[in-house]
Amino acid sequence: MRREERLQQLLARHEELVTRPNEADPDWYNGVFTRYRHPVLTAAHAPVYWRYDLDPESNPRLIERDGVNAVMNAGAMQLDGRYLVMARVEGVDRKSFFAVAESPNGLDNFRFWDEPVVMPETEDPDTNVYDMRLVQHEDGWIYGIFCTERKDPAAPATDTSAAVAQGGIARTKDLRSWERLPDLVSPSPQQRNVVLHPEFVDGKYAFYTRPQDGFISTGSGGGIGWALSERIDPAVVDAERIIDERVYHTIKEVKNGAGAAPIKTDEGWLHIAHGVRGCASGLRYVLYAFLCDLEDPARVIAAPAGYLLAPYKEEQIGDVFNVLFSNGLIVDDDGRVFLYYASCDTRLHVATSDVATLLDYVRNNPADGLRSAECVRRRTELIRKNLAYCGEQGLRCGRESDWRAE
Repeated sequence: MRREERLQQLLARHEELVTRPNEADPDWYNGVFTRYRHPVLTAAHAPVYWRYDLDPESNPRLIERDGVNAVMNAGAMQLDGRYLVMARVEGVDRKSFFAVAESPNGLDNFRFWDEPVVMPETEDPDTNVYDMRLVQHEDGWIYGIFCTERKDPAAPATDTSAAVAQGGIARTKDLRSWERLPDLVSPSPQQRNVVLHPEFVDGKYAFYTRPQDGFISTGSGGGIGWALSERIDPAVVDAERIIDERVYHTIKEVKNGAGAAPIKTDEGWLHIAHGVRGCASGLRYVLYAFLCDLEDPARVIAAPAGYLLAPYKEEQIGDVFNVLFSNGLIVDDDGRVFLYYASCDTRLHVATSDVATLLDYVRNNPADGLRSAECVRRRTELIRKNLAYCGEQGLRCGRESDWRAE
């Protein structure tokens, strides 16, 4: 195939991918979220002109010059009626950067803006930046809170993997021009999954933190923290109080971290976070929900047991297996919720729900019994209630008396 024919094929395939409709997955139902057939963003969604030098003189063989490995963990917001996600784009060189993609409906037809975000650096340049939370704060700014990674200066020269993670902070009015602020200063050696609360609390900026001793290991870090800062420039917190702790033999026994900024509802601040446990294949990341008091956002008032969403079908496979991660939410004026989540550090998906359904879930689904015996007692209560209902209604629901009679 001639070069120009190949180029036209690349462009046509990209257009076909970007404009592909995204229908609800008919095989999925849990009463809380609707899942969709296709990811909303993948490495292949990156524009052809990001990856190839299109000039025949400098690239006569049409070789991919600067490849994209993955598109994942995206912050999200509505701006001027558009659904925008701030995606983490990872090149084949393993460096991540931020790029904005927009959609007319939040479900499909996501297209990247022409150029990635130019994020200013601090005096201590970042080696890698990723996982931005977008927060429209009541002070009038849009904040991007993200992880900034640098090589650990205390590591021996022979150790080329030791890293330090901190909470990077930048702000903007339009997602195009960014002002970089100093990184969050906290008592913890390292920070991951820092999220800015969208409102002042006692006149201060409030942060959800994830204190940890090492780049991977939480160590003495006990879960999702709560911290206040007098200012945002710089943001300095003197103490972190754990409000959602790690718990043995749960979906968050190894780590847990905040997702997007919480949704403000009449019944409280609704969070969708991630929890991590160990298993034979490594670490398993799932999403879970909890509710905090409207007047005291640091107080958890409802927390259902277990996960809300876990890897499903093809979502289980990718660069890092068995992982779901979310740092982006959009809520429409009518209460419809768009949850943007990534699978296996590889691709970005969307699931939809509504505020009323999510509040029903967090308020009425049972809390974790923490012991097998308690979980059996709770489930048995539900079973007996349902069997009585089936009997009253004359429903064949697969109970023992139904199949033994056959």
